[in-house]
Amino acid sequence: MRAWLALLMLCFSLSARADEVSICYNYDCAVTAKVTWQVNELRAARRLLLRATDAVEEREAISLVIGLFEVAAGQQTPIWADRGRNLNDDGVEGRMDCIDESANTTAYLRVLEGRGWLKYHNVLEPMKRAPLLVNDHWAARIMEKKTGREFAVDSWFFDNGQPAFVVPLDEWLAGAEPNEE
Repeated sequence: MRAWLALLMLCFSLSARADEVSICYNYDCAVTAKVTWQVNELRAARRLLLRATDAVEEREAISLVIGLFEVAAGQQTPIWADRGRNLNDDGVEGRMDCIDESANTTAYLRVLEGRGWLKYHNVLEPMKRAPLLVNDHWAARIMEKKTGREFAVDSWFFDNGQPAFVVPLDEWLAGAEPNEE
């Protein structure tokens, strides 16, 4: 229950300044920190999003912006050490499980939404899939405004700073994972 409450609090906790956000790490949102983006980081995010001429391009831009924001957050916190999935960084300060990743990604998306930079999507609450009874997995979630179709935005699979995996929610719920070639 503690993790769920922390997740909800982080998803909706933007500070008074739109360029500052609360993030969490060390699994189950055990540690929280404030991250402040520099003007150039926000400009880069805005530029990527403004180039999108449709929902597909905006999802591609969102994927890149999540990576950009993770790099910036990693310069201010130990999340730079986070590695994809959980086995690659067990015990490392700054590690993130899917609860941390979904909370942070949702917080990043809310900044974009709050600034009016998402033209084709709305940000929703994170979503859980449970392919096995003890194998829950969380991801951030967006909805295409025109169609109502939902998408998972999942940054847990990759090392800090990599673009997020964005996939239709029904595919993600069915267990979709990125191709790692």
